[in-house]
Amino acid sequence: MVGFTSYMAIALEEARAAALRGEVPVGAVLVGPDGVVARAGNRVRAMCDPTAHAEILVIREACRALGTERLGGHDLYVTLEPCAMCAAAIAGARIARLYYGASDPKSGGVEVGAKVFSHPQCHHVPEVYDGIAAAPAAALLKDFFAGKRS
Repeated sequence: MVGFTSYMAIALEEARAAALRGEVPVGAVLVGPDGVVARAGNRVRAMCDPTAHAEILVIREACRALGTERLGGHDLYVTLEPCAMCAAAIAGARIARLYYGASDPKSGGVEVGAKVFSHPQCHHVPEVYDGIAAAPAAALLKDFFAGKRS
């Protein structure tokens, strides 16, 4: 990509902040033509809401800020492969491009598991780029869960 700028550093900041709150360290940032529109980290525990994944929170905030339910022309950066719920929301919002860091062999919904974007019922398929800052994203998750086990 000519002139490509990754916003994964911001997503990683959000993931670190989520870990400090005791949340699974996943962060996301939604970017439009004019830059960052919304950013968030997981808040499942804080909000007592199983849908409060970072991706869902940034989609909600961006739609609210822009006054639309569609986010065509926008890019989503997330530190972990989206689950099936988040992948369906990404498709529903018509996000143009998805960039994610670490793969999620247990709960992923893009390249493993449900593979939401490969279903004929999926009305929109974003361009998907995986492995962006995968090592630091995976390390955050590994350290977080290792701390929970010790």
